[in-house]
Amino acid sequence: MIPGNFSHVTAFILIGVSENPELQVPLFFIFLVIYGVTVTGNVGIITLTTIDSRLQTPMYFFLRHLAIINLGNSTVIAPQMLVNFLVEKKTISYYGCATQLGGFLVFIVAEIFMLAAMAYDRYVAICNPLLYMVVVSRKVCILLVVLTYTYSLTTALTVTSCVFSVSYCSSNIINHFYCDNVPLLALSCSDTYVPETAVFTFSGTNLFFSMIIVIVSYFYIILTILRMRSAEGRRKAFSTCASHMMAVTVFYGTLLFMYLQPRSNHSLDTDKMASVFYTLVIPMLNPMIYSLRNKDVKDALKKLLSNPCQTLRKHINS
Repeated sequence: MIPGNFSHVTAFILIGVSENPELQVPLFFIFLVIYGVTVTGNVGIITLTTIDSRLQTPMYFFLRHLAIINLGNSTVIAPQMLVNFLVEKKTISYYGCATQLGGFLVFIVAEIFMLAAMAYDRYVAICNPLLYMVVVSRKVCILLVVLTYTYSLTTALTVTSCVFSVSYCSSNIINHFYCDNVPLLALSCSDTYVPETAVFTFSGTNLFFSMIIVIVSYFYIILTILRMRSAEGRRKAFSTCASHMMAVTVFYGTLLFMYLQPRSNHSLDTDKMASVFYTLVIPMLNPMIYSLRNKDVKDALKKLLSNPCQTLRKHINS
């Protein structure tokens, strides 16, 4: 991550979502609203799952950390993006760019595996309900979260170090609204084989293993639901994982659209639009998905809004 004697670039210029001057102010307000809703929704989820006694199960423990990850992911990207809509020189320093890339990778990898952990949690809850509190104990939950954060941090440090180990000595204009590895490597004036291999290996491996966990978990979940004799039992079982299924479908659908499209149709502009979705739109949608379809979360929110002082006092005294 140190430029050394080989890099002549000390700052990068971010083109942003659009170069059209007339769109800068309208886009600023659109993304300001998106970021505002994201912060409000995810802070709300974090608060509710922390203070409400009914939301102290493993499912809500993982949901709290998903909200932390979504909040972190959008915060790494959105503030710099919003500033760039209003200034003429859309620059970011060399080390600022490295920090932004590293932060983005930490949270996007953490989200991939947090969704996988949540899929495993739903699998145990539906397929082995009698062993649920034993298999998914508090220690196991904490271990899965710690492993997720540790692995995502290791991945981010490794990939970012590889990307910033090459020389940037010609163009410094990044065709993106944040520092991402693909448009960065497109600017390099040295051999990019090692960082490109690192990016491909980590992204492919992470996506493959997390999707395997999710697919296998939901395969057994669907089998178990179909074997239930009671229609009410099937409805309840499906409702416990419907929100997560929706979040997983939106998130992985976007990533697969980006990575599996034909190379002839692939462009940095396409990547940019997909990136808007999984860095800014999905972190905004997740709190809505989990709250609008979840009775416990809605009840906890009503309770907090009706008497916030009493709810907070109970949490502090408990």
